[in-house]
Amino acid sequence: MDEPTVSPFAAMRRTDGVREYWSARELGELLGYTEYGKFRHALEKAQVACTQSGADVSDHFAPVSAMVPIGSGAQRPVEDIQLSRYGCYLTIQNADPSKEWVALGQTYFAIQTNRAEQLDELAGLTEAQLRVYQRHQLTDHNKHLAATARTAGVISPQDFSIFQDSGYQGLYNGERARDIHARKGLRPNQGILDHMGATELAANLFRVTQTEDKIRREGIQGREAANAAHYQMGRRVRAFIAEDGGTLFPPRRRAFKSWNAPSVSA
Repeated sequence: MDEPTVSPFAAMRRTDGVREYWSARELGELLGYTEYGKFRHALEKAQVACTQSGADVSDHFAPVSAMVPIGSGAQRPVEDIQLSRYGCYLTIQNADPSKEWVALGQTYFAIQTNRAEQLDELAGLTEAQLRVYQRHQLTDHNKHLAATARTAGVISPQDFSIFQDSGYQGLYNGERARDIHARKGLRPNQGILDHMGATELAANLFRVTQTEDKIRREGIQGREAANAAHYQMGRRVRAFIAEDGGTLFPPRRRAFKSWNAPSVSA
């Protein structure tokens, strides 16, 4: 399956020439809310979370009046809110998790927010320093993911190998760890993580951290369900990279054929 070239969340992005923003009404409709009044509850909770995080609500939630058609060419004003990227992130985190697009939105804005935070934190590092930093981060979070996967029923070394490969298959368009190893031309004693650049390590780091969070948040149980969650998160990170014009691993033109991905319902 080809990755989407433009995320619907990216397509909704607006700019006034100075700052970017998203319409709360448009966001609510995309997430599956049939009434803005019901979506307002998520917006209110998000503003509370914004205050608790120490941020200024007015910087991320700007009330405006929008005109909507009411028939016969007439229009009437309705309330709307211009949301910053962080405002969207907080809103979706507080939206109804049973709605399909909420999970997709959480992934999109979490990746975007995480990237912005990392740019601030890692500014000034060389490529080599950044790669070392990301490698240490990935090693640490892989340990956390392994512990979380165990609580879901991923117990034996073989179970965990399949679980790890599920995440790689999602992110690498079907490739398992051994396939990545072969493509990179590595010797048997060389690890694939030690031969990734900073950008590739960052993609894997986000795959790992978000899979751990998904398993914990949703209380996922069973090896197959855990494998499917890991594969699905890998696919979402890959889709984001494609939508953002980044480098895919492997490139889209080299689709890997011989693989058996876990089945997912979403």
